[in-house]
Amino acid sequence: MSAAAAAKGKGKVVKKKKTSEKKQYHYKLVLSDTCGVCKTPCERGMNYWRRMQEPGAVGKGVPCILTRTYK
Repeated sequence: MSAAAAAKGKGKVVKKKKTSEKKQYHYKLVLSDTCGVCKTPCERGMNYWRRMQEPGAVGKGVPCILTRTYK
């Protein structure tokens, strides 16, 4: 009976994945000219595009949600 009681409480052992092993999203950085001609404009891209239209604006791009991939 003690062997049955001991086996009853045990479950399947599941190893947790480390943070480095989990799939992560990766986005491409796009510039304002790409956001300006996008067929499906997003709020972030349009805000960036408007900011870059001002004289003297300097930008390095925004992550585009349409180019999301897993790695």
